[in-house]
Amino acid sequence: MSSTLPLPFFGGTCTKAAFSFSLKSSSPLVPFQRLHLFRSTSRTTTRIRSSLFHSLKAKATAELVQDKESGVVATGKPVVEHSRTFVEARSEQELLSGLRKEVDAGRLPPNVAAGMEEVYQNYRNAVFQSGDAAAVGVVLSNMTVAFDHWLLDVEDPFVFEPYHKALREPFDYYMFGQNYIRPLIDFRNSYVGNLSLFYEIEEKLKQGHNVVLISNHQTEADPIIISLLLEKTNPHIAENMIFVAGDRVITDPLCKPFSMGRGGSKIVWIAASGGRDRPDPFTEEWYPALFDSSSVDNMRRLIEHSGTPGHVYPLALLCYDIMPPPRQVEKEIGEKRIITFHGAGLSIAPQISFPEIAAACEESEAKDAYSQALYKSVSEQYNVLKSAIHGKQGLEASTAGQILSDA
Repeated sequence: MSSTLPLPFFGGTCTKAAFSFSLKSSSPLVPFQRLHLFRSTSRTTTRIRSSLFHSLKAKATAELVQDKESGVVATGKPVVEHSRTFVEARSEQELLSGLRKEVDAGRLPPNVAAGMEEVYQNYRNAVFQSGDAAAVGVVLSNMTVAFDHWLLDVEDPFVFEPYHKALREPFDYYMFGQNYIRPLIDFRNSYVGNLSLFYEIEEKLKQGHNVVLISNHQTEADPIIISLLLEKTNPHIAENMIFVAGDRVITDPLCKPFSMGRGGSKIVWIAASGGRDRPDPFTEEWYPALFDSSSVDNMRRLIEHSGTPGHVYPLALLCYDIMPPPRQVEKEIGEKRIITFHGAGLSIAPQISFPEIAAACEESEAKDAYSQALYKSVSEQYNVLKSAIHGKQGLEASTAGQILSDA
């Protein structure tokens, strides 16, 4: 068996390049065993380490924090004591003036500082939209922690391994992400579809099974939003889901601290389209991006070869209002981040069996037919969530096959 896996597993999206590999029936190992991604009956516990991956990510991060005008580079400097400028801020004025202080001291590149201030303003406005009486304190508390860890990563860039486990101590990056995004979700207008199936999945995980969630992808915050919508009812799934991630969320300085809190056990979320959803250029309507059948088929084959019972479920997510991506795909890191307070929705449908789909079509058509069946389910669920949230129908938007519950 040959295996190429240039992207890490944790929180975020996938790209097609993440599934460049071949399987041979005579091979005693499969990628899941080697990466500890899924449970397996094999005792082989070889872990992949990639020095090339490490060097490329370190180089990418160094380039990101280099300001073209000043030539300031955070990486490559002698190790210095971490600045406490942001930790000690007690007001918005002190927090923002701290940006200028760090730039003047040469510890923070001007372009990164400008991005941090832009995020602060957008985040503050979004949290204030909630009408929460404690909004001022929430913004200051969350942005103080965010600023401090953005600076920390500039001073000492974190490098992700191909399989990243959530960092929970000494600083809990998982809860940092939860606390940061929670004030942006209007839970009064948020829903979860087919909650009983999430309980079903928890039981399968307890039995040692593997689960793959084939989903659409809307924002950089998808992993955290999914966790928050399941936080009360299914905390095990919320905290232990593995997310297949692309380069953007592990190289953009303003994304990395949130990605560091993602990781988990043997339930995997993957965006089968390879990127975030975008609105129709003519109607301005948002819809799930088409799935890449090769990505879906590769995940199916991997789970089948893991040696442990596996299940594939279609999952729909609606949350683009909270942190919408640019209308067009951007290659450059450092996109403008628009943030709003809004409702979100998550829904899951019964697992879809590949053998059942394959039995109804020609062998050469099975791969595409399976991907289309998953996409059809995700799209149908998405439309119900859209009716509930954007159409203001709430729980009344439920259908016979999709029962909504309050998040």
